[in-house]
Amino acid sequence: MTRKEILGNVRKILVKVGSAVLTGEDGLDLNIIEQLVSDISALKEKGYQVVLVSSGAIASGKHRMGIPGKLKSIPQKQAAAAVGQGRLMRVYSNAFGKHGLFVGQVLLTMSDITDRKRYLNIRNTLFTLLDWGVITIINENDTVAVDEIKFGDNDHLAAMVANIIEAHLVINLTSTEGLYDRNPNDSKKAKLIPLVPEITPEIEAAATEKATSVGMGGMKSKIMAAKKVTASGVPYIVAPGRRPAVLQEIMEGKEIGTLFLPMAEHLNSRKYWIAFTLRSRGRILIDDGAKEALVWDGKSLLPSGVTQVEGDFTLGDPVTCVDAAGCQIAKGIVNYSADEIRKIMGLKSSKIEQVLGYKDYDEVIHRDNLAVTVGQGGKTKT
Repeated sequence: MTRKEILGNVRKILVKVGSAVLTGEDGLDLNIIEQLVSDISALKEKGYQVVLVSSGAIASGKHRMGIPGKLKSIPQKQAAAAVGQGRLMRVYSNAFGKHGLFVGQVLLTMSDITDRKRYLNIRNTLFTLLDWGVITIINENDTVAVDEIKFGDNDHLAAMVANIIEAHLVINLTSTEGLYDRNPNDSKKAKLIPLVPEITPEIEAAATEKATSVGMGGMKSKIMAAKKVTASGVPYIVAPGRRPAVLQEIMEGKEIGTLFLPMAEHLNSRKYWIAFTLRSRGRILIDDGAKEALVWDGKSLLPSGVTQVEGDFTLGDPVTCVDAAGCQIAKGIVNYSADEIRKIMGLKSSKIEQVLGYKDYDEVIHRDNLAVTVGQGGKTKT
C-alpha cells in the first residue's frame, strides 16, 4: 500500500512542531512560522481539519530575557514560558489572520486529562473549536507544571491530544529529516528509515535521547510518542519542519520523513486513556494462564491469576499488570484495594466473600476497564 493510499482517508490532522524548528539565533524564527502557517492554511483550504501542538514559548521567553544556553531550573523555565507564551500566540494570530483564520489557545497539564471529567470537557472544547474552523494551538501549561503533572515534552502531549480529538494522522515536524538507523550527527553512514511497520526494540535502539538547547526531547521521545499514537490505530510521521510546504507534500503522498504504520489491532479511546494517560499506583503480578486470558481471549483479570501485589492502592486506582518475567502487559482500574487483593489472590472468585466477608465484584479488573498494551509480536490487543 502506498503512502497516498494510507493517507487517503485522513481528514483530521494533528501537527506537532518543536522548538528546534521554530527558533533561531534571534528567538522565534518568524519566516519559518509564516511558512508553517501558510502550509497549514493551504491544508485548511483543501478541507482538512488541523490542530497544532506548538513548542516555542520557553525559547521565546529565554531569548526575550537575553539568557544564553539552557535554563537551569524549573522556576526559570516557568518564568520564561510566562514571558514567551503571549508573544508566541501573538505571532501565530497575526500570521493566521493574513489567511483569514482565527486561532485559539489551550494550555494543558497532565492532571487536566487524567481526571475523566476534565478530559471530557477538554475534548468537547476542542471539538467545538474544530467545528468553528478555529486553528487550535496547544502547549503545555509550563508556568504551573511541576514533575507530578508534566507531560515531559510536547511529543508526549501531542500523542495524548491526538487521542482526545480522534486524529486521523499525526505529523511531528522536527529539525531532522526523520528517523535514521543511527545518529546522523555521529555517523556519516546513517541512513534514513522511510517506513516503520512496527516499533521493535531495534527501532527504539536507533533513536537518540539527545535534545537541542531549546528542545525537551530527542528522537527517543518521538519514538515513544509514535508507540502511543500507532497503538490507537493512527499513522505517525516524523518529517523535516523547515522544508517549505512539507505538510502539503506529505498529504500528496510524497516519501518525506519516516512513516510509522498504525497497529492493526488497536485500543479504543477509553482504553487508550487508561493505558497511556493514567499514572499507575501499583503493580499486580500475574501467572501465565492469566496473561493468556488477558492478551488473547480478552478476559477480565480474576483473583486466581494474581501471584503478587506491589504498592498501596485503593478501589478505582489504575494499576499495571506484569507477567512472570516482569514485563508490563496491561493497565487497568482495580475493583479492590491492594490489601484486599493480597487476601484473595490465587483464589477462585467464589471464595472472595468467604475471605473478605463481602463480594462486590468477581473480577480484580473487569475487561472493560483493562487495556492490554502488548501481545505476541508487539501487537496491541484489547
